[in-house]
Amino acid sequence: MTTVSPSSNAIELLQSQSLTTLVQHELERQIMAGELMPGAKLNEIEVAGRLGVSRGPVREAFRALEEAGLLRTEKNRGVFVRVVSLQEAEEIYELRAVLDEYVGRTLAERITIDQLNGLREIVEAMHAANRGGDAEAYYRLNLSFHEAMVAAVGNRKLLETYRGLVKELNLFRHQALTASAEAAPASEREHREIVSAIASREPERAGQVVREHVERGRARMRQAQGQRTGEPQDPA
Repeated sequence: MTTVSPSSNAIELLQSQSLTTLVQHELERQIMAGELMPGAKLNEIEVAGRLGVSRGPVREAFRALEEAGLLRTEKNRGVFVRVVSLQEAEEIYELRAVLDEYVGRTLAERITIDQLNGLREIVEAMHAANRGGDAEAYYRLNLSFHEAMVAAVGNRKLLETYRGLVKELNLFRHQALTASAEAAPASEREHREIVSAIASREPERAGQVVREHVERGRARMRQAQGQRTGEPQDPA
């Protein structure tokens, strides 16, 4: 009879947890990149084979991603990439407008020169992506810009909450920024205005500019949703 030492059990557990994290991150990346679309069904065996792992880490990754709001499990049907309804997206935008206004006000009061220069560098990279017609790169930089803003506040819980909201809203925002040729240039101008407002060290102005940017993003989301469903658009 073979005896398994406690240390062997610990190593196996650590390896399993590490694989689960790797699988979770890869599936999350695919969802955020639009490689796994809303409503797509995930097969545990297929995912395990594709990623070269056993089914255990995949099963645990599914659970973690469901808790994060990216997957849903339907009884007797399986696991699916979650579809965020338009109403849910509207609610998330409402919350984001409040959080981002706070972030803008706070950064105008205490952002460092290095942090401000970091935001400027991202905006210049966004401009290059626009000129090159790389909508996917622009979208990723857009996410990086806003995460950098929130991270600069220095509130860990705020950053954690923001990341959760972005993940849920991701597919709506992705569609909104890639749905038309006009969306990205308008978005770029708004990001330049945000940097300028924060650099002015005027909290009221910075908060207002950031909130207006979120509201415009919400309008782009609505327009993109209308394009998908064929609903008439308000010309205003």
